[in-house]
Amino acid sequence: MTLENRLQAFIQLGRQLQNLSPEQVQELALGARRQNAWFDETNVHNALESIAAQLHETKLRNWLANYPIVPVQPRKIGVVMAGNIPLVGFHDLLTVLLSGNFLYAKLSSEDTFLPKWLLQQLITIEPGFQEFVQFVDLLKDVDAIIATGSDNTARYFEYYFAKKPHIIRKNRSSLAVLTGFESPKELAKLGNDIFQYYGLGCRNVAKLFVPEGYTVDTLLQALEPYKEVLNHHKYANNYDYNKSILLINQTPHYDNGFLLLTENKQLVSPISVLHLEYYTDQENLKQKIEAQSGKIQCIVSALGWYEGSVPFGEAQCPTVDQYADKVDTMAFLLSLDSLQQVPG
Repeated sequence: MTLENRLQAFIQLGRQLQNLSPEQVQELALGARRQNAWFDETNVHNALESIAAQLHETKLRNWLANYPIVPVQPRKIGVVMAGNIPLVGFHDLLTVLLSGNFLYAKLSSEDTFLPKWLLQQLITIEPGFQEFVQFVDLLKDVDAIIATGSDNTARYFEYYFAKKPHIIRKNRSSLAVLTGFESPKELAKLGNDIFQYYGLGCRNVAKLFVPEGYTVDTLLQALEPYKEVLNHHKYANNYDYNKSILLINQTPHYDNGFLLLTENKQLVSPISVLHLEYYTDQENLKQKIEAQSGKIQCIVSALGWYEGSVPFGEAQCPTVDQYADKVDTMAFLLSLDSLQQVPG
């Protein structure tokens, strides 16, 4: 297959995803939910919609125009995919296949239904992909590795794959920066960054940096439309558990009935909990963020005013040229000819 063949297949896949009927999405969500109770219809729909947006022809061509993709001997690329949100490994899949390499996918046990369905749609569109896709339980005899996991599993990956070219991603989380002058409408958009996928994604906001003296009343009121998250039994269980921990430990906190806010310097917060940290001025804010930069996936602010941030409501809408952990996967794959395998 040529690059144009591969590109056209993904463009057509994007159009197909855009045209899925509500009944088809419902059926896909049902299959996905058998493996992962968090994958309800709304979350599956959001994931498919985000992928379809990435596969827009103009966006794909503009992205690929930045790289010298030339015919090379295809390499076997092992990809360890996470399963925290639906189809979270799609961008790695896209990059491996568009670059002309073989995809050896080790799927998360919590998300096998959707990736297999999606790749079958791609193969139906372009049968040439059949020989480029394999699902594996063990990553043996691959030429390079892209792995996503927790800090604990990352240590295992780094040891096991030390002699192969690799990208290994660890735990990351996202945060929001507030000034205190945000409108209720802007804060409502922030709610999407907090609650979409029930807060399970690395691009979900888990922490707020707010100015000293900030009061949370306007924020809690603006988030009220998201109270339906409590209808999901797993979210409700997390909320009840974390509330009890805060009460038992007599930890000061705010509670609007479905979200708990507490002052904490940690970047990562439990599901249903949002951490607050106060800053004194812009320089103090910058220092606080830079101190945790290696663990931050995404920063959001109203209209994207903070340098390097995205506007409220767009944390879970990465563009095709935005890479997890800011590591350029396409550049990595295209550089494999110059990377030497570690001897030993």
